[in-house]
Amino acid sequence: MAAPLTPARRSAYALIATDLDGTLLRGDDTFSDRSLLALARVTDAGVRHLVVTGRPAPRVRPLLEHLRGRGLAVCGQGAQLYDAGTDRLLWSVTLDRELAETALGKIEAEVGQVYAAVDQDGVDGLTLIEPGYRMPHPTLPALRVERRDDLWCAPISKVLLRHPDLSDDELAATARSVVGSLATVTMSGPGTVELQPCGITKATGLALAAEHLGVGPADTVAFGDMPNDVPMFDWAGYGVAMANAHPELKAVADEVTTSNEDDGVAVVLERLFL
Repeated sequence: MAAPLTPARRSAYALIATDLDGTLLRGDDTFSDRSLLALARVTDAGVRHLVVTGRPAPRVRPLLEHLRGRGLAVCGQGAQLYDAGTDRLLWSVTLDRELAETALGKIEAEVGQVYAAVDQDGVDGLTLIEPGYRMPHPTLPALRVERRDDLWCAPISKVLLRHPDLSDDELAATARSVVGSLATVTMSGPGTVELQPCGITKATGLALAAEHLGVGPADTVAFGDMPNDVPMFDWAGYGVAMANAHPELKAVADEVTTSNEDDGVAVVLERLFL
């Protein structure tokens, strides 16, 4: 018989901010029972849990149901603040499509052809992929278009890039060197280099959500695995990188836990709160 749930012990943290892919989610896009139980026990005791992810709101909505999420979620690398309770965006920033095209042109002038996709803005926005682009997460729905111009048919929150030969680190470094103020360049996972509105990061979205919740940086513990989580770690009072995390994130983390496959988030939550 399972032990009865008990309230979380007092902790210095009032907010748990978790990335999804490579952090809270396992490789098969599922949550472990241990992670779900740890989060349930902590949130039942009054600690807030906030998803902070690169996924756009439509790709986050079904996952929040598994997490009993009825509050806020930071989506689209910080470009969207989504309210799951009302199924609407409280705040969103779009990437100017002309600037996005210009940025793509500058990148391709340096590295040759890249393959692109976009996440459309809105709670029902689609993910569009051009010919040659391969989705890093095959379980995520996407609509293939016939030509690149079709990517710009509606407002977008970000552009996703892949190169046939360059590594993610190489592509991201080149993109940063030529894009300048046209967009913010992030690397959010294997095969996922992204362009988002200039100045927008996970930290800007997290700060906005925390303000809504009446929580500050010192009250927040953040979990992540990729360089796009660095701004979130810089903002939060305590940053926990997964064992499978990119070296750039591990270098700025306060702690490295076990991997996403080995319940790394739950391991820390159980120690800090339970």
